[in-house]
Amino acid sequence: MTGHAPPAVRPVVTGVGVLSAAGSGLGALAEATAHGKGAFGTVTRFDVSGRRTTRAALLPEPVPLAEAVLTAVDEACRQAGLAAGPADGSPAGRTGGRPVGRQAGRGTAAATGPADGTPGPEDRGLPVLLALHSDLRTRAVAGAVAAGVAAWGAAGVTRIYTGACVAAGTAVADAAALVATGRHPRVLVAAGHLVEPGVFAAFDAGRALARDGELRPFSAGRSGTLLGDAAAAVVIEAEPVAERRGAPVLARLAGWGRTGDAHHVCRPEPDGEGAARAIDAALGRAGLDPADIGYVNANGTGSPLADRAEASALRRVFGTRADRVPVSSSKGVHGHALEASALLELAVTIAALNHGRLPVNAGWLGADPDVGLDLVLDGPRAARPRYALSLNSAFGGANTALLVAAR
Repeated sequence: MTGHAPPAVRPVVTGVGVLSAAGSGLGALAEATAHGKGAFGTVTRFDVSGRRTTRAALLPEPVPLAEAVLTAVDEACRQAGLAAGPADGSPAGRTGGRPVGRQAGRGTAAATGPADGTPGPEDRGLPVLLALHSDLRTRAVAGAVAAGVAAWGAAGVTRIYTGACVAAGTAVADAAALVATGRHPRVLVAAGHLVEPGVFAAFDAGRALARDGELRPFSAGRSGTLLGDAAAAVVIEAEPVAERRGAPVLARLAGWGRTGDAHHVCRPEPDGEGAARAIDAALGRAGLDPADIGYVNANGTGSPLADRAEASALRRVFGTRADRVPVSSSKGVHGHALEASALLELAVTIAALNHGRLPVNAGWLGADPDVGLDLVLDGPRAARPRYALSLNSAFGGANTALLVAAR
C-alpha cells in the first residue's frame, strides 16, 4: 500500500470506442478475446517477404490512422451521450485548457472548481489526450484528429503521448487525475497504431517478433510478440456529472499507478519490482488491498523475458495468492498495438467486468514453471470480479497500472 488516498471525485468511463483486427466496436473485440479467437494473418499491406516473421493482426478494412482514431472517438462520444457541437469561445475552449503536465501534477482543485466535479470556470471545452507513435507523420495525424474532435466540443488536441507501450496508459492516468482533482468534469482519451513497414522491420530485426507467427503470452515455447492495428477512445468524467446528465457508467477508474525502473533500454527488470510498485500505487490510490482484485489483464507480450518479469511482479504483489488470481493477456488475440495497447486493453477489461467473461490467454502450448499464474485457458471463464487490473510496460522500464471497478 502507498500513501495515496482515494480521489475525492470518482472518475468513471461513460463511453468506449474501438477499432481492432477483431472488427469494429467493443462487442466484436469482447467476443474475440472471451473465446481466444486470434486475429492474426499474413501482412499484405507492405512487403514482408524478407522478414523472419510475416504475421500481424490487421484491421479488416485498411483506413488512414487519423480516420481510425476519429471513428473510435465518435463511437465513444455517442455512447457517452455527448452533444455534438463546436468548441466554445472561452479561453479554455480556444486552447483546450492549460498543459496537462501542470494540471495533473497539482493535488488540489481549489483554483478550478468544486471538488464534487461541478463545472468551474476552466471546465469549458473538452480536453483531448492523444497517444500516438512518434515519427515524421505524428504532427499531421494529430492535426487531423484535432480538426475532427471539434465536432464534440474540443478545441484541438491538448497533449500528445508518445511514451511507447505505456503511452495510452499514461494518458488515462492523467485524464483520471484531471477529473479526480476537479480540474475538468470530462476528458477524452484517444489512441491509435497501425502496423507499418518501419516499425515492423525494427521489431523483426531486433528478434522481438514471434518466430512461429503466434503470440503465446506466459506459455512454454513463446518466442516473441506480434504487432496489431488498433484505434480506441474513452470518455472519462466525474461521477456526479455523469449522474446528473444520466450518462451510462461502464466502469470506474478506482486507481492508477506509474513507475519507471530504468533497468535497461529494452530488457525488463527481472524481479518485476518496478511493475509491482505501479500496482501498489494503484491499489493505494483506490484504498484497496491485493485481496480485492479478481482479475488481471496482463501486459503479456509473449516475450520470454518480459512475461517472466511480469509474473514476478504479480507474485510480489499477491504473494501466496498469486496462483489463485485469474490472469490473461488479450494480446494473444488482438496483437501488440504499441502506443494504443493500454487503451485497447482497458476496453477489454471493462467488457470483461460488464459481461462476466474473463478473456482467454490465447496461444497456450503448456506451462512455464517460471510463471506460476492462474491463467484463463480453454474458453472464457465465468466470473464477476468487483475489481480488475489492466497492466502495461514499455522499453526503458516504464510501467502503468489501471485499477478498474465494475459499474
